Amino acid sequence: MQSSRASRDGAANPTVKEVRDQIERILSSGEFHAPDRGRRFLEFIVEETLSGRADYLKAYTIAQEVFARDTSFDAQNDPVVRIEAGRIRRALERYYLVAGSADNVVITIPKGGYVPSFDYAEGPGDPALQATSDPGPPLSPGLTAEPAPIAVRPAAPRQLSRFWYAIPTSLVIVGIASFLHTPLFSVITTSPLPASAVSSDTELPRIIVERFQSVPGKNASADIAQGLTDEVVGQLTKFKEILVIAPGVGQESDTRGPQFALQGGVRLEDDIVRLIARLVRKADGAVLWANNYDADLRDRNLLEVEADVAQSIATAVAQPYGVIFQPYARGGAKPDSGDWEANACALSYYAYRAELDPRKHAAVRDCLERATKRLPTYSTYWALLSLTYLDEVRFQYKLRAESPRPLALAVDAAKRAVDLDPQNARGLQALMLANFFSNDVNAALRAGAAAYAINPNDTEVAGEYGFRLAMSGHWETGCELISSAISRNPGPRGYYEVGMALCAYMRGENQAAELWARMADLKYNPMHHLVLLAVLGASGKLDEAHREQDWLRTNAPLLLENIREEVALRLHRPQDQEHFLDGLKASGVAIPPVDGMIGSR
Repeated sequence: MQSSRASRDGAANPTVKEVRDQIERILSSGEFHAPDRGRRFLEFIVEETLSGRADYLKAYTIAQEVFARDTSFDAQNDPVVRIEAGRIRRALERYYLVAGSADNVVITIPKGGYVPSFDYAEGPGDPALQATSDPGPPLSPGLTAEPAPIAVRPAAPRQLSRFWYAIPTSLVIVGIASFLHTPLFSVITTSPLPASAVSSDTELPRIIVERFQSVPGKNASADIAQGLTDEVVGQLTKFKEILVIAPGVGQESDTRGPQFALQGGVRLEDDIVRLIARLVRKADGAVLWANNYDADLRDRNLLEVEADVAQSIATAVAQPYGVIFQPYARGGAKPDSGDWEANACALSYYAYRAELDPRKHAAVRDCLERATKRLPTYSTYWALLSLTYLDEVRFQYKLRAESPRPLALAVDAAKRAVDLDPQNARGLQALMLANFFSNDVNAALRAGAAAYAINPNDTEVAGEYGFRLAMSGHWETGCELISSAISRNPGPRGYYEVGMALCAYMRGENQAAELWARMADLKYNPMHHLVLLAVLGASGKLDEAHREQDWLRTNAPLLLENIREEVALRLHRPQDQEHFLDGLKASGVAIPPVDGMIGSR
């Protein structure tokens, strides 16, 4: 029988009865947001631990008992247990921040395993942080007696600042990559960024966030307005392509002035809050974008509302195809100051990328090469140059570019971007793609996870990371991200729609796959025609498949001649490659045997 052990503050640890009462309290609370299988997961691991079977809490056991997986379950290829554990960690954190702030017993699931930890609320540290720290001493298999407290780490006091309230949101970001076995941020250097790594701010579009207005005389709305202002500033600064000016900071001495102002207001009536935001062009006062966000504070935590609204505003305004960049991308405006030529290269990259126009590719590439020479310490220009080189590899049948060794150039430029600024999501996106097409999939996913964790509001990052997850075999997680990118991205939707077609095809949903493929602009890329061709073949629509095959033979004949190499370049797992090739075979495409493939995986 396990003996009682005191916490560091002298208090005994929770008894079995206290833990069971606490789990019942959590599961009955409306603030514990978890699906039925998540609740079963939590109940199972708590009861197994209380019954002295903590040593048996492995992914394999949980998958069989909770998720009804059979004996062939492979945790390496099916991350369901890791993903669900991450969701339950976040649900517990939210519960203790909202409804359980006064609870005496704290239940967490330390990272790195599935054995829960049981603590009293008093003690040094914070329960919101316990889930991310190292697990404490293992529970004894002999724990069965009711009076004996459970030997665990001491928990935290309930002194939570606004910063710690934001922890669950950040953990949602990190949790999506929790199934990767290597550390999430192993691609990021830990040394401080040198001063020379940041280019002059003058070449960036400048936006000032004005203080959000509140209803006079209502302290609650004033607090919400201040909180939302702070959240918006924080979310906007994750985008490296703009310069964000905080309200009241350095405006008097700034002779150049911002090109844009983000304004907003808060209205509060009982428990209903309306948040209003608009982007104004300073030169003439024109409102370029506006939106309202309503929330019922009886249903949602205020801090969650503020975070969600700030993320939506940042995505709409500052992502690569967002409101700030749309007039520049169309060529209708120039920044008022700074190095226009260098900044124009970045803006023209997105205009080219929206249509993948072969006529613009060489000009954009040459412009970015000049920009990196003019401003060699600006990370974003190196990242965009890497992506432009990489287009010559993954879209070669569309662009027909002829740069020598484009993949090697892309890798070098991406590494340079990340070395200059390890927190630049665009640089990590470039490194992810460069590594993926260099067949270093693990390194690619590490870089993608890091990019997404830094800025999940950037739909270009989220969508590309979703693609790499899906094509490396993590279809469910990757396809969810691609779907999210479509709902938020005003850029090249066809690119993501074909991604959704591929997701549906891999699930065997050929009708949905065809609908997605036909929604996309098939002129965008011969690879899109190839996806539709496989879908039509699998559906037995041979007449339509023959028309697609004729188009490819006319417009991209080398694609079909090198079909195995091209498919293997994009789909990492051999079983996914063969599934895709089966659709092409059914459409009448001659597929060479594996032995005849050059450079096969």
